[in-house]
Amino acid sequence: MTILKNNSIEGIHNKPILMDVFYNKNTKAKPVVIFCHGYKGFKDWGAWDLMAKAFADNGFFFIKFNFSHNGGTIEQPIDFPDLEAFGNNNYTKELDDLASIIDWISENDSYPKEADTNNITLIGHSRGGGIVTIKAEEDKRITKVISLAGVCDYGKRSSTTGDLEQWKKDGVKYVINGRTKQHMPHYYQFYEDFIKNEGRLTIKRAVSNLKIPYLIVHGDNDTSILIDEAYQLHEWNPQSHLVIIEGADHVFNTRHPWEKDKLSSVMIEVFEKIVIFLNN
Repeated sequence: MTILKNNSIEGIHNKPILMDVFYNKNTKAKPVVIFCHGYKGFKDWGAWDLMAKAFADNGFFFIKFNFSHNGGTIEQPIDFPDLEAFGNNNYTKELDDLASIIDWISENDSYPKEADTNNITLIGHSRGGGIVTIKAEEDKRITKVISLAGVCDYGKRSSTTGDLEQWKKDGVKYVINGRTKQHMPHYYQFYEDFIKNEGRLTIKRAVSNLKIPYLIVHGDNDTSILIDEAYQLHEWNPQSHLVIIEGADHVFNTRHPWEKDKLSSVMIEVFEKIVIFLNN
C-alpha cells in the first residue's frame, strides 16, 4: 500500500492544508474518496488511519486532510497548537479548503493511472457532513456524497447562537475542549461570516437540491448529534439512503487515541455499508 502522510498544499487563506493519501499502486484508476473531519477534529484522529487503509485495500484512492484553520500546524498536525487559527476558522474557509483538495486531485498529473477523477465521493463526519453536502450540491465534479454522523443545520449550533451582544462586545467566546482542556476561541467573525453567507450555508437547501446519490449514516446512541438530524436530512431528500447503526455513538465507538490494530465492530459495519453504497 502506498501511504503519503502530511503532504502540504497551499489553500487560498494563507495557511497550508495538510493531507494524507492512501492507495494500492497498480496503474488502475480507482474511485476517489475525500474525507472531511468535524469540529475539533483532525485527519489523524482516532481510527481514521485504519479507515483510510480499509478504503485503500478495497480499491479506492483515499484522501483525508486537515482544514487549514482547524488549529493544527505542519509541525504538529495532531490536536490544536494554533488556537489563533482555530478562532479564525469558519464554514466558508472549510468549503474553500475542500475545493482546493478537489482541485488538487482533479488537476494533478502525478496520479493519472491511479485516481479516477470522474468518480469523486465526499465523506464528512459531524460538522464536516454539512460541508461535504453543500460542496457536493455546488460542485459538479462530485458524483456521490456521504454524511457520517452529520449535522442538519448550522444556524442552531453553539458557535452561531448564545449571547450575540456579549460575543460581539468581547470579540471572542471560548469553548473548553474536554480532552485537551484547552480554552478554544471562536472570534466573532465566525458569526458574521455565517450571516453573510447564510443562504449558501443552509444545509436544507443543499440537501433538497442534491441530484447525486446521497448516503446518511448515523448511530442511534449518538449524544453529540442526535439521530433526529439524520431523519431530518432524509426527509429533505427522500431519494437519499439512510442507514442507522445500532449501538453506535458519535464516533462509532472509537476514541482518540485509538491504539487497537482494527476498527471497532460498529465502525466495520459503517465501512461495509459505505462500500456497498459506493459500489452500486
